[in-house]
Amino acid sequence: MEKLKANCGLKIKFTHFPLHPETPLEGRRLTDRYSAQEIAARNSRMKALMDEEGLPYNSERTMSYNSRLAQELAKWAESKGKEDEIHDAIFRAYFVDTENIGEPEALVEIAKTIGLAADEATDVLLSRSFKEAVDADWRRCDAFRVTAVPTFLAGRYMLIGAHPYEDLEKLVQRAS
Repeated sequence: MEKLKANCGLKIKFTHFPLHPETPLEGRRLTDRYSAQEIAARNSRMKALMDEEGLPYNSERTMSYNSRLAQELAKWAESKGKEDEIHDAIFRAYFVDTENIGEPEALVEIAKTIGLAADEATDVLLSRSFKEAVDADWRRCDAFRVTAVPTFLAGRYMLIGAHPYEDLEKLVQRAS
């Protein structure tokens, strides 16, 4: 995304998506949702895409976690001018360090890594003060018929799934 922002002069706006909101706090094994072959294929594809862009990715991840509270924390961090930092930190925690991003304690630690106050992060998570902002994002996803993440929307064009940089660049060019 950084390369796309720099090369195309874009401002990226993150919209949060209800990816498996039924996932319990303790998470769910990927094998409960996908076959071993599907997991291997997805991990291989993601690893290749991440390697191509020089991004870390742990292809040994075995769990999926509920991201709702992470989304609420991200909305708060965005209000503090830390949008890129929080998304990068949550990505790393989930896809590299395989942390449970549904647990408030883990999220407070993530907030601290980007210079946000632990007590404020705790309050945001306990009070659910950014719940409505995330609900609005979920409604926006529904209105645009978003069914998977990532989904990239540029103008009236949409690209669904993880794609190489060149595909994203073509999407932006098509929309301009």
